Amino acid sequence: MNLALPVLVPALPALGAAATLAVGRKAPGLARPLAIVPVAVAAVLALVVALQLGTGRTLDAGTRLTPTGGPDITLGLHLDGFSSLISVLVGLVATCVQVYSTAYLKEDPRYPSYAALVSLFTAAMFLVVYSGDLIVLLVGWEVMGLCSYFLIGHHWETADARSASLKAFLVTKLGDVPFLFGIFLLGADAGSFRVPDVLAAATEGRLGHPTLTALLLLAGVAGKSAQFPLHTWLPDAMAGPTPVSALIHAATMVAAGIYLVARLLPVFLLSGAALVVLAVMAAVTMIGSALCALAQDDLKRVLAYSTVGQLGYMAGALASGDREASVFHLVSHGAFKALLFLAAGVVIHAAHTNSISAMSRMPGLRKRVPDAYWTTGIALVALVGLPPFSGFFSKEAVLTAAEHAANGEALTNGLGPASAVPQAAGWIVLISAGLTALLTAAYATRLFLLAFHSPAGAAVPTAAAAKARVQALAPADHEAGAPYSPELDEADPATAEPPAMRWPLWVLAVPTMGFGIVGLRSDWLPALLDGGSLRPSAVTAVTGTGLAAVGVIAAYGAWRSATARLGTGRPAPAGGWGRVPEQGGAPAAEVIVADPGRTLLGPLFGPARHGFGVDRLYHALFVRPVGAAAKLVRFLDREVVETYVRGSGAGANLLGRAVRLAQTGNAQTYLSALLAGVVLLAVLVAV
Repeated sequence: MNLALPVLVPALPALGAAATLAVGRKAPGLARPLAIVPVAVAAVLALVVALQLGTGRTLDAGTRLTPTGGPDITLGLHLDGFSSLISVLVGLVATCVQVYSTAYLKEDPRYPSYAALVSLFTAAMFLVVYSGDLIVLLVGWEVMGLCSYFLIGHHWETADARSASLKAFLVTKLGDVPFLFGIFLLGADAGSFRVPDVLAAATEGRLGHPTLTALLLLAGVAGKSAQFPLHTWLPDAMAGPTPVSALIHAATMVAAGIYLVARLLPVFLLSGAALVVLAVMAAVTMIGSALCALAQDDLKRVLAYSTVGQLGYMAGALASGDREASVFHLVSHGAFKALLFLAAGVVIHAAHTNSISAMSRMPGLRKRVPDAYWTTGIALVALVGLPPFSGFFSKEAVLTAAEHAANGEALTNGLGPASAVPQAAGWIVLISAGLTALLTAAYATRLFLLAFHSPAGAAVPTAAAAKARVQALAPADHEAGAPYSPELDEADPATAEPPAMRWPLWVLAVPTMGFGIVGLRSDWLPALLDGGSLRPSAVTAVTGTGLAAVGVIAAYGAWRSATARLGTGRPAPAGGWGRVPEQGGAPAAEVIVADPGRTLLGPLFGPARHGFGVDRLYHALFVRPVGAAAKLVRFLDREVVETYVRGSGAGANLLGRAVRLAQTGNAQTYLSALLAGVVLLAVLVAV
C-alpha cells in the first residue's frame, strides 16, 4: 500500500479547515466547496485504504518525532480492520454532515468558521483512528475536545449555548487529567507509547500496574464517551447546531473512548476489577439514560440520552471481553444515530421547535416532511433492535457477548483467556442490557407517536397555516421548567426543506437497513475484525426481540390510553396548530399532551425528566464550593493582598512628603540643621 493514502486521510480535512478559515470570509462562495470537497475526498480515500488493506492484515509504519529521555514519541500509523471500518464511518457521516450543513446553516454569517471546525473535528477523529502512538492519539483526542467546545457554543449569543459549551469542555477535561496519567503510566511500563509495543507488553505480562492504568484510562473514557458519572455534558450539548450533534454522537467524539478501550482491550483483560468497574459504569449509564429519554420533551435531548445508553451497550460489550461486538454496535449506531439527528433537524426546521409536545399538536407534520418521517421510522426501528435492520444484529451481538461472559465463556477472540472476564461483569451487562432494550423500545415508540401520529396529525395544513402556527396565541402544553436545549432557528416554517437536507437521510438509511445483513451474510465483517462470530445466539435473539416488542406494545398502549383520556377529559386547544414556543427560550406552560411516558414511569417521571438530580448534586458538591472558594480568593486578593500593596505605596508616599517639607531652598536652614546634627552627635559621643 502507498503510505501517502492513509496520510492524506486526516491531512485533507485539516488542510480544508485551514483554507476555509483563510478565505471563507473574503470569498464566501468558496466556503462550501472547501468544506465539502476535502472531507468527501478523505472519505473516499479511507474506503480505498480499507479495500487495499483487506481482511486479516495490519500495517504499522512511523517515524520518531522527538527523543524524550524515556519512551519516544512516534508519528506513526497502525491500520487494521477496526481502524479501516471506523474510518469509513467517520468519512461517510462527516461528508453527509458537511453537505447537510450547507442548507441548514445557509443564512448563518459564521458558516465559514463552523465549516472549518467541522473539518478539523473530522481530521482529529481520523488521527485518533489511524494513530499508532498514544501521545499522537492524545493530540487528536484533545483537538476534538477543543472543536466540540467551539461548535457546541456556535450560537454563543445565547446563554444556553455558552453554558453548554463550557460544561462540555470542563467535564471532559476532568476525565482527561487521569487519562493523561494513565497513558504516561502505560508508556512507562511498556517502555513505549506505540500501540503495537503496548499490546505486546500486555500480552507478555510486562505491565506492572494494569489495574491502576486501566482505571485511569476509564476516567478519560467516561468523560469523552459520556458514561456515568461524567455523562451530564452530552444532553446539554444539544444547544449546538443539529448537524454538530449528529457529528459528535455518531462518528467522532463520543465514539473515541469506546474505540480506545477496544484498541487497548488486552490491557483491560489483565484486570478483572477494571472490567467489573466498566460493567457497573455501563449498566448504570444504560438504565439511567433510557429512563431519562422516556421523560424528555426536547426531541434532541431524547436522542442525546439515547446515545448515552447505546454507548453503555458498547462499554458493556467491552466489559464482557468482546471488542468485535462493541465496534459492530459502534458502527451500526453511528449510521442510524446520524440519520436520527439529521432527520430531527428536518423536523425542527419544519416545526420550528424542538418540543415533541408542540409537534404533537401540529396537524399534517408527517406529511410535510415525508423523507424525515420515513427515515426516522427506519432509524428508530434500528435503534429498538428489530430485525432485519443493523441495530438488531449489533445489539444481539452485545447480548450474546454478555451471555457468554456470564457463563464463563467470554468471547475474547484470542486477546486473552476467557477466565480473564469475571462472570459478574457478564451478568451485570446481560441484565442491564435486557432492561435497556425494553426501555429503548418504549422511548423510541413514544417519540415516533408523539411527533408524527398525534390525533391532530390527520389534517394537512396549508403553507399559510404552517406559517401562522408560530404566531398563534394559544398556550403551549408543556411542563414548566422542563429541560430544553434550543438552538437559533430562523427558517421559515412554510419553506420546504432543500434537497441538501433530504438526500443525506437516504444515504444514511442504506447502512441503517443493510449493514447487519451484508456484514454477517458472507462473514466478511468478522473476518475484518478479530475473526470471531457475530451471529446472535437463539436465546438472546428471542429474548432481546421479545423485550423490545414488549416495550413497543407497552408504549403504544399507554399512548392510546392517554389519548383516550385526553379526548374525553379535556378538549383539544382551540386554534388548530396552537402556539409553538420560540426557539430562543424554554417551553412555557403546563403538561405534555397524551404523553405515555407519564403513564409508564409514574412517580419516576419528574426525577427522570431532570436527570435524577445528578446535575443538581454536582452543582451542590462541586460548583458551589468552587464558586465560594473563588469568591474567597477574590476577597483575599482585593481586600487583604491589595491592602498591603496599597499600604506600602501610601507609606512611601507619606515618607516622600515628609522629606519634601525639609527641602526649603534656604541655605541658613540647611546650615542650622547641619550644626544641630553635629552638636547632637558630639553629645552622644561624649555621654
